[in-house]
Amino acid sequence: MAAAHRSAPTLPRLGSGRQRPGAARPADDPRSALPALAYWAYWATGLPTGTYVVENVSKQYRLGDQLVPALHRVSLTIEEGVFLAIAGPSGSGKSTLLNLIGCIDTPTTGRVLIDGLDTSGHSPDALAEIRARTIGFIFQTFNLFPVLSAEENVEYPLLQFKELSRDERRARVATFLDVVKLGKHARHRPSELSGGQRQRVAIARALATHPKIILAGEPTANLDSRTGAGILELMKEINRSFQTTFVFSTHDKKVIAKADRLIRIEDGRVRRLGMRTEDGWVLVKERRRKEAMPETQTKETSE
Repeated sequence: MAAAHRSAPTLPRLGSGRQRPGAARPADDPRSALPALAYWAYWATGLPTGTYVVENVSKQYRLGDQLVPALHRVSLTIEEGVFLAIAGPSGSGKSTLLNLIGCIDTPTTGRVLIDGLDTSGHSPDALAEIRARTIGFIFQTFNLFPVLSAEENVEYPLLQFKELSRDERRARVATFLDVVKLGKHARHRPSELSGGQRQRVAIARALATHPKIILAGEPTANLDSRTGAGILELMKEINRSFQTTFVFSTHDKKVIAKADRLIRIEDGRVRRLGMRTEDGWVLVKERRRKEAMPETQTKETSE
């Protein structure tokens, strides 16, 4: 695959006064602590302003007497309204990163910030409150309550929002069931719905809390290809219509093909960042030099 190298790719929202990769950074520049790959992303997209900032995050798990590394010094910013795919093989660390972004797990070192709020050091109850009001989740296995109807499943996370009246909750439920085109199935239980319809209920449930970001772990893996394509198109439509931020953990090329941002992870490290432009993907590979250089690709994915 041919790649044309150039020092300054043409990218949207590129500030003319922003320092280019390779230039010396002042000692007091907060970006000085970022790895070269993350700094290039800062320059190219206007970061770090955005909804989520992952800053020099590492994660280790204890297995007996050994510490097993899962992530190593990951830094990135997730801008509001992106459709982002975190891609990599099994065991690469993509699910670990998604769990850290979702405040399901906490980093060993580094920090995760949500709209400037540092989530480090918060109690489990405080993190649960952050998740409930900030993050929507879409799971591979749907995770619906089998004894509840579609509308009751969508309403369930809203029950902890004491400021919402019953009528306000029901209005939200009806709105988002209509968004996913399931208004006529509101009183059906999961056993009465197809796999695609169950995932639509899960999407409505994720939207109902008005989250800043929706995290999806292989949301089409349990669906046939046609149904999965429909679910992806629905999520992309929601992303375009409502500017809802979606982040996927995936190895599915179809998900990557829909994304406008790409993070490639291997062995717990970010190996490649990508942004979709009118000319195709602009990608950055990790290089053994002080600063990373951009690589332009016009193919749909790098697979």
